[in-house]
Amino acid sequence: MTFELNKNVNLHVIPTNKYKTVRILVRFAAPLNKDTSSKRSLLASLMETNSLNYPDQVALSKKLSELYGAGFGIGVSRNGNEHYFTLALNIINDDLVPSGTSVLEAAVDFLKEIIFSPNIIHGSFEQETFNREQENLIEYIESIFDDKQTYASLSLQNLFFSQSSSQRTPSFGDVETIKKETAATLASYYKEMIDNDRVDILVIGNVAEGYVNRCFKDFGFSDRDAFSVPLFYQPPFQNVIQQKTEILPVVQSKLNIAYHCDIYYYDDLYFALMIFNGLFGGFPHSKLFLNVREKHSLAYYASSALEPFRGLVAVQTGIDGNNREKVLRLINDQLKELVAGKISDESLEQTKVMLKNQYLLGLDSQRGLLEQAYLKIKVPVADITQEEWLRRIDAVTINDIQAVAKRVRLQAVYFMEGERN
Repeated sequence: MTFELNKNVNLHVIPTNKYKTVRILVRFAAPLNKDTSSKRSLLASLMETNSLNYPDQVALSKKLSELYGAGFGIGVSRNGNEHYFTLALNIINDDLVPSGTSVLEAAVDFLKEIIFSPNIIHGSFEQETFNREQENLIEYIESIFDDKQTYASLSLQNLFFSQSSSQRTPSFGDVETIKKETAATLASYYKEMIDNDRVDILVIGNVAEGYVNRCFKDFGFSDRDAFSVPLFYQPPFQNVIQQKTEILPVVQSKLNIAYHCDIYYYDDLYFALMIFNGLFGGFPHSKLFLNVREKHSLAYYASSALEPFRGLVAVQTGIDGNNREKVLRLINDQLKELVAGKISDESLEQTKVMLKNQYLLGLDSQRGLLEQAYLKIKVPVADITQEEWLRRIDAVTINDIQAVAKRVRLQAVYFMEGERN
């Protein structure tokens, strides 16, 4: 059930007796923007570690212990054209604590403290904490270069999203922008986020809807205007393939490929897109794994992944640098086979079974169910029953997969070549 706390501030309660804990999510949503992504990432680091009344991590940890060992975290993420700043709190069910004690009410008070009373004094975040978290975040982002697989993935996105600086920038921001922030500018942005972001509060667990609503009724938000940015980022297809090669001191070369695909989350062909990906490179029985890696021994790993909010199908491979052209041709051949409908009944059925198993496992995850619930709010056509979801997977035909494969078009190639002796 959904309760409107304020204009564009909504509380969504999902009662279930499947879990011994209650999970609370407070998600701030704003249009994706290169500069504000960095601000929000730094803000998450600061607000996760302290507040005005819990000025250090020791005090914060002590409070969480008083909440019977509650788990707490703040993170940033994105979907399509939206950026999310999310607070998550896991607490024990009230029926597992002494009578007369309400962990939920205490948890709501804790979240109010974190959200509305950050460690801001005279218009600036406490300087020492700000300096530490700014430095830590910069070190974290710079350390990504050491993880060459992640670096290759981000480099591919830079090519694919060449026309959008906001889409190129990771959800956690970039070093250059973070370095420009000050304790005062971030405090100013904090107020902007609190006042203007769309807010959704989601609660799942063995709870009564009316009681949860009463706990949050006077939480502290004010009305705010809606923003009109479309959820899906629909990149234009470019006739010129974007390519980049870097020579770096790695033993294993990385060949990553991006394909443009104009099929989005819960479009008519979305279920066929998921099965296409499973057959292409998503599972151990996929064409990339069996043919590129196993049969021809041209890759240490080979897989594909979807980004159905940004029109991207990405392939990741680790290869011997001398085999670059062979691997490119072989990957292209696997796509051509799917376009031609060269799919065995056995592999099609195996893909459907694995996707259904993943889906059913997700229904057992409190975290997963909350994320699904949030997406159903954002994409109403995704609000279908378990039976309907399974039926749509079963209904996908080889012709549907061919239709998807024909809309998967090469857009960018990133090659990280190892130094040669």
